[in-house]
Amino acid sequence: MAGGAAGLGAELLAFAQGWDPGASSLAHGYSLQELRESEFRRLAGTVYLDHAGATLFPQSQLTNFTKDLMENVYGNPHSQNITSKLTHDTVEQVRYRVLAHFHTTPEDYSLVFTSGSTAALKLVSEAFPWVSRGSENSESQFCYLTDNHTSVVGMRKIAKAMNVTSTPVSPEDMWLAEERGAVTSDPDCQLPHLFCYPAQSNFSGNRYPLSWIEEVKSGRLRPVNVPGKWFVLLDAASYVSTSPLDLSAHQADFVPISFYKIFGFPTGLGALLINNRVAPLLRKSYFGGGTAAAYLAGEDFYIPRPSVAERFEDGTISYLDVIALKHGFDALERLTGGMENISQHTFLLARYTHTALSSLCYPNGAPVVQIYSDSEFSSPDVQGPIINFNVLDDSGNVIGYSEVDKMASLYNIHLRTGCFCNTGACQRHLGISNEMVKRHLEAGHVCGDNVDLIDGQPTGSVRISFGYMSTFEDAQAFLRFIIATRLHSPCGQPVPRASTEEAGAPAAEKVQDTPTVTRRDCVSPQEGACMVSGFWNSSSSTVSTQALCPAVSEVVSAEQTPAERAAGILPGDLVPHVVTNLYLYPIKSCAAFEVTTWPIGSQGLLYDRSWMVVNHNGICLSQKQEPRLCLIQPFINLQQRIMVIKAKGMEPIEVPLEEDSEQLQICQSKVCTDSSPQNSCVLPAEPGTELGAEYGVRAQSESGGTV
Repeated sequence: MAGGAAGLGAELLAFAQGWDPGASSLAHGYSLQELRESEFRRLAGTVYLDHAGATLFPQSQLTNFTKDLMENVYGNPHSQNITSKLTHDTVEQVRYRVLAHFHTTPEDYSLVFTSGSTAALKLVSEAFPWVSRGSENSESQFCYLTDNHTSVVGMRKIAKAMNVTSTPVSPEDMWLAEERGAVTSDPDCQLPHLFCYPAQSNFSGNRYPLSWIEEVKSGRLRPVNVPGKWFVLLDAASYVSTSPLDLSAHQADFVPISFYKIFGFPTGLGALLINNRVAPLLRKSYFGGGTAAAYLAGEDFYIPRPSVAERFEDGTISYLDVIALKHGFDALERLTGGMENISQHTFLLARYTHTALSSLCYPNGAPVVQIYSDSEFSSPDVQGPIINFNVLDDSGNVIGYSEVDKMASLYNIHLRTGCFCNTGACQRHLGISNEMVKRHLEAGHVCGDNVDLIDGQPTGSVRISFGYMSTFEDAQAFLRFIIATRLHSPCGQPVPRASTEEAGAPAAEKVQDTPTVTRRDCVSPQEGACMVSGFWNSSSSTVSTQALCPAVSEVVSAEQTPAERAAGILPGDLVPHVVTNLYLYPIKSCAAFEVTTWPIGSQGLLYDRSWMVVNHNGICLSQKQEPRLCLIQPFINLQQRIMVIKAKGMEPIEVPLEEDSEQLQICQSKVCTDSSPQNSCVLPAEPGTELGAEYGVRAQSESGGTV
C-alpha cells in the first residue's frame, strides 16, 4: 500500500515498542512484499482482518494441488487397486506429517480425520468413558471453561444424555484454583472426568496456560473438587492457526483442530489427535464403512479394526482434501519458514494495533474504543493476534457493531462482529447476565443477527485478527478507518484518508493523506475539533426489549412527529398524514424512481424492489458491497411494459416487466438473511453487454454471464 508510514504520521506508526517502521514490508523470516505480490494479489485494495474466522490460502498451494490432481489418479482408499494404494499411502504420509507438525509421533498420538473441530469434539463426547449417576452417588464430571467455543459447550447435551453432570468453570475460578495450589486426592479413585479448555480464546485472543494440561491430569489443579481421574481436552483450533503446538511437552488427551484455520484450504476437514494412552478407554457404538475387521448382517456380531484411526473414521474420508494438506504444509513452510515466524509476526501486528487503538481518544479525553482483553499484549505466550473491542462515542456510549461493520465495508475492511460463537466470553467481557440473554431472545434477538444494541447495551462486539500474510499497512488502514470516521481535524474537515486505490479508503471517494498525530498518550484532534456525526448512525440497530416484538397496540400508536407535538396533538389521536413524495426502488440498492401516482400490487407498490443485482454466484449485491449501485437509475414505463436502466456513460438496457417473457430468465436468490428465496431477473441483453466496469455490474443474456 502506498503512502504507509507517512500517511498516519510517524508518531502513530511508532506506537508499539520494538517495532521498526522501516521494516514494515518484512516479517520474521519472510518478505511480506514478495509474498503479497506473488501469492495474494487478490488482496489488492482489500484489508482482510478476519483470520480467526478463516485464513486465506496462497495461490501456489491451490496451483500445486490442482497440478497434483491433474497428473495423478487417486482412487478410493478402501479399494485394493494401484490408484487406491496411491491414495492410501499418500493419506498416511499426510497423517505422519500432521503429527510431526505438532512435534509428536504415531507412538504417542493417533490422528483421526474428521469434518472439522466440531465433529472431533462430538466424537470425544460420544466415545468418552462416562460413568453415569449410580446408587453410590458417584458419577463422571464434564467441566468446561466458560470461555469456550459453542461446539465445546454443546458437548454437555451428550453428557446429559449419559446422565453425567456438566459444570461450567470461569477463568477466574481456574486462576483462583491455581493460587490455592495442590489439593488432596484419592489415588485409588479412577472415576473418569473430562475438562475442556481452549489454548486460545477465539473471542479475545487470550492464551490460557498450556501447563494446565499436566496440572489437571496430575490432580494438582482441579476444575471442581471431586475424587477421580481427570482427562484434558485442549481445543487448539484457534491457537494453532498462528502458533506452534508442541504435544511432546504438553500432552493433552484430546486435541481437536480445523485445517482451514491454518491453511485457508481445504475447508470442511479437521482432525482429532488422541493420546494413545487414552485410546483404549474410548467406547464406540456406531460403526461405518471401513471401520470393521468383521461383522455379520444377520447377527449382532462386530469386530472393529485394530488402529484408532481405522476404528473412528467412519466411511470414506475426504481423501482429496487430505492430499491438499500436503500442499498446504509445503506452501506454509516454503513461504514463511514455519509457525514460529508466523507467531512472532502476527503478534507484533496485534500488539502495535492494540497500543495505537487503545491510545485514541476524543478531544474531551474519552476513549474511542473499549478493548476486551485479559492481557496487556506483552508476549505471544499470553496473547494471540486477536483484538476484540467496541467503538464508543465521546460520551462513552457503545456504537453498535452492525454500524461499525457497515462503515468498514465501505472502506473495504473485512472484520467480524457479534459474539463469535463464544457466548460465555461475550457475557463475561460485556457484562451480559444470563437473564439478559434470555430477555434478548424473548425480544427476538438471536445469535448472528444484526441487532447490536438492546436498551442501549451491546449484544456483541467487533473483532479483528491477523494472519501470516497480514501487513503493517493493513493495520494502518484499519487505524486510519477508525480515525477518519470517529475523529475530526480542525476547521471541521474530516481527517483525510488514503487514495482510492488503497485499501482502507472508502469506495468512490477521492481523499488525501492523513495528517500527523502529535500526542502519544492520547491520539485525538486538536482542541476545537468536532465529531463526525454524519458518519455513524447507531440508532438504526438500537432497540428496546419491547421494540423487537411490539404489541399490536404499540404498532397502531405511532410515535409523534415534531409537528404533531408542536400542534398539541395528543398521542394516539387519529390525524391525517399527507404523502408529499412517492419513490419506488425497482432494483434493490439502485437509485429511486419518483412518481406522482402508482398502482398497488399484492406486496405493496407495484414493482417496488422487484429486481436485484446478483454476482456470478447468484448472490444479491447491495450498496454495502458495491456503493456505486446508487448511480444506476431505473425507469418504469407502464404503457410499454418495460423498465429502462441507465447509468452515466453507458447504453440504456431495457427489461420487460412480464415474468413470462421469452427473453427473461428468473433465478432464485436471498436478500440479506431472508430465509425465503427471492426472484432475481437475468437482464435480457446481448451476451457480455456491460453496464460498466465502472459500476461493477454486468447484464446477462439467456446464454450466460454474470448479472
